[in-house]
Amino acid sequence: MNYRHAFHAGNHADVLKHIVQLALIDSFKRKDSPFFVLDTHAGRGRYLLASEESRKTLEAEDGVMKLMSQPKLPDVVERYLKAVQADNPVGAMITYPGSPLLTAQAMRPQDRLAACELQPEEAAALKKLFAGDARVGVYEGDGYEKIRALVPPKANGAKIGRGLVLIDPPYEGQDAEYIRILVALKETHERWPQATCAVWFPIKQRRTILHFLRKATALPYKSAMTIELLVRPDESPLRLNGSGMLILNAPFQFDRMVGPALAALKQHLGEPGASTRLDWLKTAD
Repeated sequence: MNYRHAFHAGNHADVLKHIVQLALIDSFKRKDSPFFVLDTHAGRGRYLLASEESRKTLEAEDGVMKLMSQPKLPDVVERYLKAVQADNPVGAMITYPGSPLLTAQAMRPQDRLAACELQPEEAAALKKLFAGDARVGVYEGDGYEKIRALVPPKANGAKIGRGLVLIDPPYEGQDAEYIRILVALKETHERWPQATCAVWFPIKQRRTILHFLRKATALPYKSAMTIELLVRPDESPLRLNGSGMLILNAPFQFDRMVGPALAALKQHLGEPGASTRLDWLKTAD
C-alpha cells in the first residue's frame, strides 16, 4: 500500500521537520547568492485539513493546531506558523503546506527548487501547484535516483554553490530505507560536498536508529547534528513516538537558531514523558 501523507499532514513530525527546514532556508538567505533545494520525497505540496484522510486521523489537531492557539512562541516557531498561515485565509486553517510549497514561498527570484515525487497522482498535483513558477522543477520518479541528474545544481548554465538536499521518505521499506539514504548521502557528498543535507527519521524506539546515525556520521561531512522531538516515551515500536532531523554540514551556529523551538514543542505538543534532544555528533571529517 502506498504511503499517503494526507493522513499525517501537520502532525508533530511535520512541525519539527518544517521548523528545521525553514530555519535552514533562512540561513541561506543571509547571503545574496542563490541557493538550491532538492526535495527527494516532495508529496503533493498542499493538503486539505478537511479531507477525508486528515479527518480520519486528526493528527494536525495535536500538531500545528495546538501551536496556532498559543499567544507567544520562540521566533523560529513563529516564523514557521506565519509560513503555514500564509497559505490560508486570515483567521482560518484550511490547508497545510508541504515541504516543497514552504520552500517555494521562502525562495527569492534567484533561488531554485527541484521537487521529486514517485507516486503519479501526487506528482500530478505537484506539477499543477507549481505550473508557471520558473524557479521550480517538478520531477516524477524516484528522488534518490534523481540526485545524479540534479546535483551539482545549475541555473542558466552557472553552478549554484549553496543549498539543501531534503530527504524525507515514508520509510515503507523500513531498514532498507536507511541503506538507500546512506547511498544518497554518499553520492551527494561526492557530487556536491558543500551541500547541507537534512534527513527526517521516525522514532518508535530510539535505539533502532543508532546504527543508521553511526553510519551517517562515518561519511566525510564536516559536521553532523541531530534534532529530536519525542512527544511520548519511546516504549512502543507500533506507534510514532517522535521524530528527528539529521543535519549534515549544518550552517554556522544553527543549534542556536533552532534550539529555542524544542522546549516549546515539548511543552505544547508533548504528553507525559515527552523529551527533546539536540546533539552535535562526531564525524569522520
